[in-house]
Amino acid sequence: MPAADSALKRLAEAYEKKEAKFLEAYFDCLRIPSVSSEPRYRDDMRECARWLVEHLSGAGFETRLWETGGHPVVFAESGPAEPSRPTVLIYNHYDVQPVDPVEAWETLPFEPTVRDGQVYARGAVDNKGQCLYVIQALKTLLDLDGRLPVKVKLCIDGEEESASPGLSKIVKDHGPELAADHLLLVDGGFASLESPSVGVGVRGIVSLRVEVVGSRGDLHSGTHGGVVYNPLHALVEILGRLRDEEGRITVPGFYDEVAALTEEERRQFDFHFNAARYEARFGAKPVGGERAYGPRESGTIRPTLEINGLAGGYGGDGFKTVIPARARANLSCRLVPNQDPEVIGGLVADFIKRQAPEGVEVRVSINPGMGRAVRNRPDAAVVQAAAQAYQDVLGRPCGFRLGGGSIPIMPLLMEASGAKAVLMGLSLDQDNVHAPNEHFGLDRLKMGCLTLARTLELLAET
Repeated sequence: MPAADSALKRLAEAYEKKEAKFLEAYFDCLRIPSVSSEPRYRDDMRECARWLVEHLSGAGFETRLWETGGHPVVFAESGPAEPSRPTVLIYNHYDVQPVDPVEAWETLPFEPTVRDGQVYARGAVDNKGQCLYVIQALKTLLDLDGRLPVKVKLCIDGEEESASPGLSKIVKDHGPELAADHLLLVDGGFASLESPSVGVGVRGIVSLRVEVVGSRGDLHSGTHGGVVYNPLHALVEILGRLRDEEGRITVPGFYDEVAALTEEERRQFDFHFNAARYEARFGAKPVGGERAYGPRESGTIRPTLEINGLAGGYGGDGFKTVIPARARANLSCRLVPNQDPEVIGGLVADFIKRQAPEGVEVRVSINPGMGRAVRNRPDAAVVQAAAQAYQDVLGRPCGFRLGGGSIPIMPLLMEASGAKAVLMGLSLDQDNVHAPNEHFGLDRLKMGCLTLARTLELLAET
């Protein structure tokens, strides 16, 4: 029997012996409504943090809470490994998204329900499921060998769904505790189990709020139409100047720090995109990016500027003929390596203000919670170990992917720990992450446990 098969057989047997107890703990954690963005759940957030502390302490980890001014971070570390073995820092989060609209859930969002091999609950996959199978993988290795193959540190965030403001403020203060050789962010996934991949990059982000003010109050459009400058017209005209007919962003300086991939770098990633499948799945045509780039490139290696919301005037049923006093828009920019979120935010804000027509006031504010892009090399030891683990567990070659989303805490953790990072996870597109009826497969809980344990075994050999 090959070494990988033997190692997996050993891990699988140990997992199966404790699976019922693991699922019981997983369901208990899911029942805690740890919604970080809603103040009414503040006590539940702390209850979930304490639950994790007790759960990890019972498994022999040295565990403590890091206070942040918001929701606490759970930090834990294992006992020492052999001196020659590396230290691995693992990031998860215990906070979850709100459940609205609650009427769209088939079962109660905080009462886990199993249907057709899937666990339905808020947080089932994002991120309690992935957090709990990480912990179970560590317990499985401890049960088998009495110690872990590497030194392990766990950083479990309580505000990831709100861009990690608390952890971002204190991460530098805890640099010595976070120091590691490798960093695993277990909070992702891929499109299909048929084509597993590990993440080596994410885009950065900065978001802005635009407000156009024209009068002290709403005005009658019959009396004032043609006299005042309608704030909604002004806002639409301003936003329309942000991109040209080729889809390029027109803000001066926006692309100055954007570097194209080399041919060698391009060969490491698959930019193939099935437009028909995308349209069938999401009911939308993939035509929104820069014309010079394909959808996969536009969604990963190119920066964007998107309008995320518009408001102003009357939008209800019926008709109300007003010229609104003000109009608002929310914007976000996804950024690529070398782009500084503060610089880009300032460039966009200045450009918008310069477009203001006479008769209205334009106000622009840059939101907190910005983050830089990350792009690691696929040949990094931690990336190779994770990819090999997925290949061993799923029996299929594992590729490398660049993500279009943003994880603002990722570059800060890399800087504080001094470690190269990889994005791992077994979430799939159909899991309804952030939506009603979020779910995670029982089979993938086992796969996640085996993959994480196998990754640590392989890192022990580096």
